[in-house]
Amino acid sequence: MASMLDVPADLLPVHQCVSRTLARVEERIASALASDLPPVERLCRHVEKYRGKMIRPTLVALAAMACRPDEAPLDRAVTEAHIVSGAVCEMVHLATLVHDDVLDEADVRRRAATVNSLHGNEAAVILGDYLFSAAYRLCATLDTPDTTLLIGTVGMTLCAGELLQLHNRQNFSLDENTYFEIVDRKTASLIAAACRLGARHAGAGPDAADRFESFGRSLGIAFQIQDDLLDLTGDQAVVGKSLGKDLEKGKLTLPLIHHLASSRPEQRGRTLTLLEATSGPHQRGAAEDALAGALADTGSIDHARRTAERLVAQAKSALAPLPESPARSMLLMMADAVVTRAF
Repeated sequence: MASMLDVPADLLPVHQCVSRTLARVEERIASALASDLPPVERLCRHVEKYRGKMIRPTLVALAAMACRPDEAPLDRAVTEAHIVSGAVCEMVHLATLVHDDVLDEADVRRRAATVNSLHGNEAAVILGDYLFSAAYRLCATLDTPDTTLLIGTVGMTLCAGELLQLHNRQNFSLDENTYFEIVDRKTASLIAAACRLGARHAGAGPDAADRFESFGRSLGIAFQIQDDLLDLTGDQAVVGKSLGKDLEKGKLTLPLIHHLASSRPEQRGRTLTLLEATSGPHQRGAAEDALAGALADTGSIDHARRTAERLVAQAKSALAPLPESPARSMLLMMADAVVTRAF
């Protein structure tokens, strides 16, 4: 989170509490993934390099503090259930990253070589399964069946979203409604769950929990739109992962969907030709440059950015009725940072 936010002085106590929470989450993840088999242990240690901003456990902690704003010291608002919930959400996320790299044939993640590029697809697929299994096992240690049910449901939702996206590869007639269904399931559902778990384990009632979940869902969709924009326009050295994979794999994202829907027939035909060229290594660079120009002509990049900004505003409005607090202010700052990040 620190890499996303320039934290003002009045929010430093919250930031420091989150940092301490994340350290505990990291310890819990390491313990949950520990293996007596050296090859498994080495793979799990390598996956530690995938951890970046740790947005999901951060949201768990901030939701907890926002629900208990009068708690002093702040760390008392973050319970053992929050640490476990944050670790579980992060482990599920890591599992999806390992599997995504296999599907996308990606070589770089967090500026490090991916598991599949180093050890092959077989090892990466099984490692992802290991991460999922470890997450569900850790979740089962909580004496709260609702948490286990939610995580299990989210796991199914993530996979369903990925399957829907796979079904629509090379579908150049994909509409925005289907795109948002994919993103809601494969990205936003886990972020929404992290926010809900943070609130519920802090004693929040159903209405407040629903508001945090709504915040996380809108935030998650906006985050994915920005991720899609970075895949098209970002600098791999800055973003820290393989770029251009959406184009290469025929996955249409919001800018391209808008462009194809708003283009004249002859322009649409030229764009489809460019999309075919992006899958070839020799013509790819020139095709991507031409595609960027075409997207600019139809205002499709701006359309995607405006949509992400609207979703961020929607996320913030979900928390508006809640009492003001430093944790709530930090959540609002995180929402704004989603659409300004370059990585």
